[in-house]
Amino acid sequence: MEHALLTADGPVRSGVLAETGPDGRVTALTEDTPAPPPGAEPLRGLTLPGLANAHSHAFHRALRGVVQAGRGTFWTWREVMYQVAGRLDPDSYLALARAVYAEMALAGITAVGEFHYLHHAPGGVRYDDPNAMGEALIEAAAQAGIRITLLDTAYLSSGFGEPPTAPQLRFSDGDAGTWAARAALLKDREHARIGAAVHSVRAVPADQLEQVARWAEERGAPLHVHLSEQPAENEACLAAHGRTPARLLADHGVLGPRTTGVHNTHLTDEDIALIGGSGTGTCMCPTTERDLADGTGPAPALQRAGSPLSLGSDSHAVIDLFEEARALELDERLRTRVRGHWSAGALLRAATADGHAALGRPEAGRLELGAPADWTTVALDTVRTAGPPPARGAETAVFAATAADVRHTVCAGRHVVRDGVHTLVPEPARELASAVADLHTGRA
Repeated sequence: MEHALLTADGPVRSGVLAETGPDGRVTALTEDTPAPPPGAEPLRGLTLPGLANAHSHAFHRALRGVVQAGRGTFWTWREVMYQVAGRLDPDSYLALARAVYAEMALAGITAVGEFHYLHHAPGGVRYDDPNAMGEALIEAAAQAGIRITLLDTAYLSSGFGEPPTAPQLRFSDGDAGTWAARAALLKDREHARIGAAVHSVRAVPADQLEQVARWAEERGAPLHVHLSEQPAENEACLAAHGRTPARLLADHGVLGPRTTGVHNTHLTDEDIALIGGSGTGTCMCPTTERDLADGTGPAPALQRAGSPLSLGSDSHAVIDLFEEARALELDERLRTRVRGHWSAGALLRAATADGHAALGRPEAGRLELGAPADWTTVALDTVRTAGPPPARGAETAVFAATAADVRHTVCAGRHVVRDGVHTLVPEPARELASAVADLHTGRA
């Protein structure tokens, strides 16, 4: 590694030689190596721990460039999303997700948290393998060369006390017990871990929240939940339960150190104290939150209260964790008219170590002995990154680089992206174009 950040918020080191073992972990690290020894793979640029995309809906990638036309709200966007979801089957989902995850690898992402609720066939008919759609995602990640935490999602109702609508029948198992039985059939494997998710307080009845939380607790698995993304959700929750979504989740045992609230946008001071005091994480998805006009969440207050921050590309309006990190800071500057809420290193930590921890991989997100050999190299000689000294590599990566500046991505010691070319998926752009076109023309 010509230059490296062994931890995202540490100093830049130069001439770092990393050795890896057959299990894909780091077996030796030597700093100040003057030149690559014979047989070494030289990584020119700034090498960082692999990025963690803590919140993804793979099929939303098919909406890019479509839902940006015209006006509307989150709720009108959702209707278009349902149309795309209704056309997918296990084969077409594998094709699309493989290309999406290859795009992530090209962006320096080595692990993704897939918030997965597209479980069944149209009308809610079960596939012969009840987890065929989830298995397609796990296989897609394997083929694209990245790790996945499949956050199998309980999605049981359309609103407080309301049954699923016709498009949502694909998402629902009927009740939390049936969801738990199906999710229990999924198994961890070398590149994949199984977690759980509550889609939202409107989609899981209050008396069934505890069962989903207990399922995750018994397995030591991560638990994610969309939380207070929309004011309308808060208002409906208050009307139904007399409590905010955060308080409802706290009262039913959902909050805690293994839990991550996604978005956490429209919160009261009490909500912030509940989330931070319980050690519940916060996954911010700035490019989606601004694309959907959701608003800017109180990330600084949440972090001060004790909530670790992670980042996700969510709907994949873009797939670029550097942009997500940059947007977290810059959106807050617009809101407060104050600069410097986070250092570049702190933003990279959200994109690496804290993101991996949110996905149930606390051992990842750093370059050290015994850690997974997962990293990405950002070129320092492109038109965007040339100029600053290597010592300012973190600032260059966060405030100047884009996904297009990723030169290499290594996962489990294997070169997945070399010199900007994916080694396992020869033409990811062509595969994306084909998979998305099939969905929009109804061929899927």
